[in-house]
Amino acid sequence: MKEKIENFPKQLKFKPELKNDKEWALKERYLLVGMGGSHLQGDILKALLPDFPLSIHSDYGLPSLISENTGIIIASFSGNTAEAIDALEVAIERKISVAVIAKGGTLLEIAKKEGIPYIQLKEEDIQPRHALGYSVKALLSLFNMEELSRKIEKVSKKLEEKQENLRKSGKRTAKIMEDKIPIIYSSQRNYALSYNWKIKFNETSKIPGFYNLIPELNHNEMTGFDITKNTKKLSQKMIFIFLRDNEDDLRNQKRMDVTASLFKERGLDVLDIEVEGKTRIEKIFTSLLFADWISYYLAQYYGVVIEDVPMVEEFKKMI
Repeated sequence: MKEKIENFPKQLKFKPELKNDKEWALKERYLLVGMGGSHLQGDILKALLPDFPLSIHSDYGLPSLISENTGIIIASFSGNTAEAIDALEVAIERKISVAVIAKGGTLLEIAKKEGIPYIQLKEEDIQPRHALGYSVKALLSLFNMEELSRKIEKVSKKLEEKQENLRKSGKRTAKIMEDKIPIIYSSQRNYALSYNWKIKFNETSKIPGFYNLIPELNHNEMTGFDITKNTKKLSQKMIFIFLRDNEDDLRNQKRMDVTASLFKERGLDVLDIEVEGKTRIEKIFTSLLFADWISYYLAQYYGVVIEDVPMVEEFKKMI
């Protein structure tokens, strides 16, 4: 697993190849269908280009109202995700423009049989959350975003240069977080980061982990931590991670300051982590790589098998 995290920057150099490309045309808007780690590439794209007309669908089937000007992308790293397969079958039945992103499995079999546009991800034994470089590059390829793709490739070298510092810092941070439940807070614009951090703690470290966004949490969630004598023990197991970004709206930066201050006054554990980098792209991928290292060392502390997701596999068999 350590080697896979170290090799992550190389994913950003992935050159995706679109097959059956004549059947794919650019549209006015798009819908990405994917579950868990298989829709994270869409979240990242929205973080980079907030105004890009892309929506996420994480469920069976497709929304009932889809215009002719909407392109559907079905994403599943394994290619065997039940919800994704169902959505593809619905798209074919309704004759909706669709493309597939997958490593293999049933999705690629259907795409090849039906002549549907598809991009095959690299055959590598990793979980979807650790294949984000491949999936982001594949998604950009579908949208002909060559310039953005080149910018992401350039970040690869910077990430390689940062790796050792990120690893050491991740190890120190994991030590602080031992025996604590992480609650990750970020601004709305950094939703992709806080959600990804949560997933890495859940799947890699096998621990509870949750996230929320400022300013929304200031209107509800934080009141759950206004501790009293009878509720203090509920919050003492938690550590609140504030993902700080100097590009956030100044009003939201102030909200983070005040929220963190209120929590500290109540004796709650607070950890401030800067989202570091010279560009938006660098900030996003540096933060995600840092979370990988933290979750890796937490997994070592708890003695869990990092790659396995036994409850997910058990659940799939039961349904």
